[in-house]
Amino acid sequence: MKSRILVTGATGFIGRHIVNALAASDWATPVAASRRANHGMRAVDALSAASLSAALADVDGVVNCVAGSPDAIVANARALREALDARSTPIPAVHFSSMAVYGSAEGHVDESAALAGTSPYGIAKVEAEQALAGLSCVTVLRPGCVYGGGSPQWSGRIAELLCAGRLGDLGAAGDAHSNLVHVDDVVKAALGALRHPEAGGQAYNLAMADAPRWNDYFIAYAMALGATPVRRIGGRRLKIETKLVAPALKIAEILGRKIGLKGLPPPLPPSLARLWQQDICLDASRAATTFGLAWTPWRDAVKAEAARGSDRLSASPDAPPSSARGL
Repeated sequence: MKSRILVTGATGFIGRHIVNALAASDWATPVAASRRANHGMRAVDALSAASLSAALADVDGVVNCVAGSPDAIVANARALREALDARSTPIPAVHFSSMAVYGSAEGHVDESAALAGTSPYGIAKVEAEQALAGLSCVTVLRPGCVYGGGSPQWSGRIAELLCAGRLGDLGAAGDAHSNLVHVDDVVKAALGALRHPEAGGQAYNLAMADAPRWNDYFIAYAMALGATPVRRIGGRRLKIETKLVAPALKIAEILGRKIGLKGLPPPLPPSLARLWQQDICLDASRAATTFGLAWTPWRDAVKAEAARGSDRLSASPDAPPSSARGL
């Protein structure tokens, strides 16, 4: 009999991939959950302990992919803790945290490093981990930058910026380790944690071994997209993008939502520029050993992602010219 696995935040990027992987497995059936019951989704309020408790009553495990505001992140973790505590028998639970819990740390970082989130998001992720601390049934995953498989953040947005000539070789501003991890590897870790509940009670970094520097990633991706010659983005231009253009685009995005305006170019916020210069290198050897992970080759993944974007555009009657492929 297959295990029933509740997936909260199932409409999100990682949640969708988790649901698909469970459905394709020979040992599990996903129970996809979202705030509203539609398209096969179970209605679960992930910020309510009572709602989560009811949802956990007839499943054999849970993967918590809930995202949102910092307040929502913390409320969700506290509700999950209460719901897991209320069960008479433990079930394996996977909770998604983030490398943001390490704050501004640099150098080689393993799971023993101090948690010191510096952004509201990072601080919330630390508080969420603290809310679940001490539960041996909970496996905490701390992904780096999740790319591939249609990732809106580290594939889609990067492709759009590269094709628009707003991103490229950043010089010294892009020489930090990327800590990229393919979504397929993230999914494998989550499913591995469900199948090995004895590995619970610990946190696991997720980032490929020998991750490329950001510049290497940007240049290889631009070449795969045909966005050549790869533009050199100097410090002055990067400051204009992050200090002047990004706030204006953010305001336009907020106003655009009110009138239904779509298709605005993505902002390049200062937080991204800081990340590209923060030379933190996640050690994910614990996850690789525990869950038997073999990291997806990033150059192959970049080519596949560029092809995915090209195929999507070529199928559209309003496909833009080739210089914009990969969006």
